Amino acid sequence: MSCVPMADDAGSGRLTEDAVLGGRLRLRQPERGHRVGHDAILLAAATPARPGEHAVDLGAGVGAAGLALAARIAGITVTLVEVDAELAALAAENARRNGLSARAVVLDVTASARAFAAAGLPPGNAARVMMNPPFHDPARQRTSSDPRRRLAYAAPRALLPRWVKTAARLLRPRGTLSLIWRADGLADVLDALGGGGFGAITILPVHGKAGESAIRILVRAEQGSRAPLALLPGLVLNDRAARPTAEAEAVLRAGGALPLGAI
Repeated sequence: MSCVPMADDAGSGRLTEDAVLGGRLRLRQPERGHRVGHDAILLAAATPARPGEHAVDLGAGVGAAGLALAARIAGITVTLVEVDAELAALAAENARRNGLSARAVVLDVTASARAFAAAGLPPGNAARVMMNPPFHDPARQRTSSDPRRRLAYAAPRALLPRWVKTAARLLRPRGTLSLIWRADGLADVLDALGGGGFGAITILPVHGKAGESAIRILVRAEQGSRAPLALLPGLVLNDRAARPTAEAEAVLRAGGALPLGAI
């Protein structure tokens, strides 16, 4: 990911312009705080979509995951939901700069159904929902002193079921939810999805290095399905010599889809 520093026009801090997906997507983002990384691109690659569908990216930040999905699937429309107004403005700008069909709304993911409807997101409006929720529990893990980074990464365990509930409300019947989470929190994900009425849960472990335990899980689930859970072979990002694997490069640089993202 290449990086070009620049001044923030709003005067609230420095921004950088970063190339992801091998330069297919350029993103403006704050120089400090939460920064776009592999998680957003992996989430996009794990999200299935067809041209003409509407996808919602919950907790979108500067729009990386939703815009990466839009860059891969021509003809979809993406709504980027972000509680931080400055990040939402950057997400809207990033969509415009990249010529992608996406809009950003300033909204807390846990807001009421009425608030979502007022923002143009009524129940049953989306074919796909994707999300990269804060997954560090501040009661168990040290959190960042940077407020934006803390908001992006840390939240109590009770937050995930609330995000899943929002996703379930937004999705049409048989719509899909895609999310990324830390691997040791799989039980929390399964509990939240079960409470949200999801089935056909498919899990892809992500290993940082060959021979090591998974660090992330990518999960896709279907609204209202009763199909059983499936566990896929893991994705390895780097070989034992710390070189990126061909499978990882195909996703992170070439913009390919993961098995979860296939239809």
